[in-house]
Formats: sequence, C-alpha cells, structure tokens
Amino acid sequence: MFTAFSTALSALDANTTAIDVVSNNLANLNTTAYKASVVSFQDLVTESIGAGLGATQVGFGTGIPYTVREFTQGATQASSGLLDGAITGDGFFIVKDSQGAQDFTRAGNFQVDDSGFLVTQAGQRVQGWAENAGGTIDANQPIGDIPVPVGTLKAPIATQTFSVDMNLNAAGVAGQASGTFSTPINVVDSLGITHTLTLTLTKEAPSKGNHNSNTTWDYSVTIPDADTAAAQTQPLAAGTLLFGEDGSLVTPDSTTPDVAFQIPALADGATIGVQTGTPPTNQMTWHLYDTSGPRITDYNAPSAPSATAQDGSAAASLTNVGLADGGQIVASYSNGTQVVVGQLALASIRNPQSLIAVGNNAFQASAATALPSIGLPDTGGRGKVAGGSLENSTVDIAKEFTNLIVFQRAYQVNSRVVTTVDQITQDTVNLKQ
Repeated sequence: MFTAFSTALSALDANTTAIDVVSNNLANLNTTAYKASVVSFQDLVTESIGAGLGATQVGFGTGIPYTVREFTQGATQASSGLLDGAITGDGFFIVKDSQGAQDFTRAGNFQVDDSGFLVTQAGQRVQGWAENAGGTIDANQPIGDIPVPVGTLKAPIATQTFSVDMNLNAAGVAGQASGTFSTPINVVDSLGITHTLTLTLTKEAPSKGNHNSNTTWDYSVTIPDADTAAAQTQPLAAGTLLFGEDGSLVTPDSTTPDVAFQIPALADGATIGVQTGTPPTNQMTWHLYDTSGPRITDYNAPSAPSATAQDGSAAASLTNVGLADGGQIVASYSNGTQVVVGQLALASIRNPQSLIAVGNNAFQASAATALPSIGLPDTGGRGKVAGGSLENSTVDIAKEFTNLIVFQRAYQVNSRVVTTVDQITQDTVNLKQ
C-alpha cells in the first residue's frame, strides 16, 4: 500500500514535466522555425507479489518522461526581409557561435553585423561560401563566414564584344533599289565612359559587283573623332554581308561568326576591348551569330534593330543585397547588374532528434548525433532554400491545449490518489485505538 505514495508522486512529477513541455511549446508559438516537442511517458519496473511468479504484478509508477522534438516541416510565408530564407525539406543552416562552435538552425531571419558578415538574429555567423578572388563561388572549398558588401562601388568593365539583332529591308529604302541604314552602339571604356559606335549598312546597287543586288549589304563601323586621340580617316571596320534567297545570312557563315576590328587610342587615355599583340592594341568583336543562328536577316520589312547587347558596364553603386532562391547572396547595383557574392551551405543530419537545443533557435550535435553532411541546397537529399520567406513554428495551438487539459486531469487524479492513500493510512493507524 505504501508504494502507492511513491507511485502517485512519480506521476505528479511526470505530469509536471509534461505541462512544462506544453508551456514551452505555447511560449514559442510565434518563434521562427521552432519545432514542437512531444512527451513520451515510460513505466517503471514492476514487483511480483505472491508465490506465483508474475501472477500479481504491481508497478512503481512512471519514470521521468522523454521529450522528443519533432522536426516536421513548418509552413512557409513570405517575408519583407531581404536576407530572410526558409528551408523546404530536410536540412539545417550552419552557424558559428561566439566561441567558434558549430551550431545548426532552421531559422532563416538573417541580418548583417557591424563587421559586414551575415549573422542570425542572435549574432551567430552564418556559414557558406564567399566570392573568391576570381569572382566565382567554389562550393568545393571548406565553408566559412560570408561577408556581405555594404556601400561598395562596382568598378567599370570595358566592352569587349557587342551584337545587334536586326532586319535589313530587302526592298531597299523608300522604293529605291539601294538604301542606307544606321544604328548606334553604346560601348564602355575602362574608366566607365560611354562611347557611341555607329554601324552603317548600305544596300548595293544592281550594277555593283557580281553579287545579287537584292542580297548584298556593305557595312562600316565608325567612332566620333572627338573620342579618339587622333582623327580617323578610315572606318574601324568595313566589309560585306551576303544574304541568301530566303533572307538568311550566308557570308560570313557560322564558321566565321564574328567581325573583329581594332579600336584606336582614346582621347581620355582609357582602354576598350581586348588588348592583343605587341605592342598591345585594343580589339573589339561584333557577334553576327548566336546559338540559334544569324542575328541579322534580309526580309521585305522596314530596316530596324530589335535588340542590342554589349558586355561592358559603367561604374555602379550597390543598391541592396538579398537572399535569392537556392541560398545565393545576390548584390544588386545601380546599373541593373546583379552579382552572386555568397552561397549558403546546408547540413543534412540523419537523426536530428538527437540534437541538443542551446537556445536562440540553435542546436548542437550530441554524442549520439550522426555526422552532418554539408553541401549545397537541393543536392544530396538536402532541402531547398526559398528567399524572401520564413518557416513558421510547428506548434499546433489546438493540440497543445488538448494536451494541457489531459495532463492537468492526470495530475488531479494522481493527487487524489495521494489523499486517498493518506486517508487509508490514517484508518490503519486508528485500528489500534
């Protein structure tokens, strides 16, 4: 009979722990990426009473309950934070605390610290790969802190190549057998100064040469004399474009898809194009073809460009840095260009329930935790990273309130056991009187 006291007290203690777990879950109802814990009760060893082994078994109550954190997927919602990210699927963000220990978290509400590194809300540095000296991200290297550019100025890039997608009117101009069409091409030098090249195309007259007059155009590329150190007496480039009966470019053909020409010394002392030869000269390339075929056609339609492209850019200031889908840290500049300056790493852990919560939405590996597998998002079974989103807590308020009521009732009935046994004990003592 007297074991009933300890049995009931063990139940009171276990249900108190369970209520603590429910309380903690409800307290973290709005915590980003919080994973709810569940309580698992266990009974204690039983005692056999009487001669028949196992015929009468009386237990000693319940032991300290286990708490298991359920790493289920939380709902994701759009966020206004530029550096916010949510994991959909398996995996953890990898962070490093102030002591250099490696932690794991599902909370992707990141920010930039005063040293310019990507950190969590608690100041832990997010781990991944930063842009190397060559301007690329090498995910084959060890992970480390991710610096985020702040207020930087992007250096200008001199133009090396350009292209023009356009149609040349097969009927000439204004009903004439021949015609001229010009279009400007803006290019950038090494100082970020823009220069305007002029591409002029002239349809050959019927009496000129041996080519079919309906399919031959002469071209020239010029630059203003004010832009060069010396006046130019000849165009930078000149040649002939030959079109077939179907209006497609025949010469130059796809085996020689480019027109290369020299750029003279510029008046501002800057360089442009690619430096080649000895002494070095500046060479620029005009792409006549892309992967789908020629960029220029000769149809019976008005002469007009449809697209112009060049690979140079002027100096630009940083406008913002954001976390894109896939875990890429992307810097946007005032000239419209975007550069990937970092890449988040994810860790896949085979038994995440063995992780130890250390606060600040972070976990550390325990002795029972499998070795984390670190790599890029959406590879090797790791989940995807959605930029501009956050993962919600997995706490179900209805379920937690139901559990709270159940644990409260269990506590009440076991406290009633204590009072009942106490009354029986008093009655037993009174038998001597």
